[in-house]
Amino acid sequence: MLINKHDHWHEKLFDILNYLFLILFALATLLPFVYIFAGSFTSEAELAARDFFIIPHEISFSAYEYIFSSATLFRSMGISIYITIIGTITNLFFTLTMAYALSRRDLAGRNIVMNMVIFSMLFSGGMIPGYLVVKSLGLVNTYAAVILPGAISAFNLIVIRNFFQNMPPGLEESARIDGCTEIGVLWRIVIPLSMPIIATFGLFYAVGHWNNFFSSLLYLNDHTKWPLQVMLREIVMLSQLAIGDMSNVDPEFVTPPDQAVKMAVIIVGTLPILLVYPFLQKHFAKGALLGSIKG
Repeated sequence: MLINKHDHWHEKLFDILNYLFLILFALATLLPFVYIFAGSFTSEAELAARDFFIIPHEISFSAYEYIFSSATLFRSMGISIYITIIGTITNLFFTLTMAYALSRRDLAGRNIVMNMVIFSMLFSGGMIPGYLVVKSLGLVNTYAAVILPGAISAFNLIVIRNFFQNMPPGLEESARIDGCTEIGVLWRIVIPLSMPIIATFGLFYAVGHWNNFFSSLLYLNDHTKWPLQVMLREIVMLSQLAIGDMSNVDPEFVTPPDQAVKMAVIIVGTLPILLVYPFLQKHFAKGALLGSIKG
């Protein structure tokens, strides 16, 4: 069968226009980050003189020298890594175990529990009741106060539950015939087959813990326990000379240098978690869709 090349010119034109649009969209997304990265390595004079640039004329490391002028930032970064790792493991443990239990059709009362989960997506107690609960449990000024209140995301739980429900029942039946308990089925059958969705929602949880600063600001009174995001916030406030109370600010920080500090703060806060994406990218697209089909 002969194919007339001229019959598909409109498809080729559409592809060309589509590629051009996607390239322009990617540049519009990437260029602000490139500008911030370049601006963090230049002087205040160049930032004031040039509205936009991607290659600085004058290289300056003063912003990073100021940020890393003491061990405080390294300590805060270590705390953020600790909270992110422990928090993500905690999230995945509780989410996976609860989702697996609710995916069992023979579980008594599972519809009632699911309705309670859905209700929590629509209504919440609010900040003050949440703080009172954390305080009554004696968790204030501990990392558990940052991790445990958000141990399970209702949306993530529902998606993972739907994924578990769509697994072939024959796999679990075969495992039970071989003598596996419910925990054995979960650990040996369900979890190995769920790695794409686990990687995807693990990444969601990790990004949430890394970027979260409000919970730490609310529950952690000791500034030596502050994670990276809270410490970077204090640095930005210092650079704007807008802090009213200096009592909680680490005394090792000196007078802030210039506007480039704000850009350097964005790079320091974004780059570490951004480096995680390439390792999970192959699972991300697949895992984000696996649990979206009906249960």
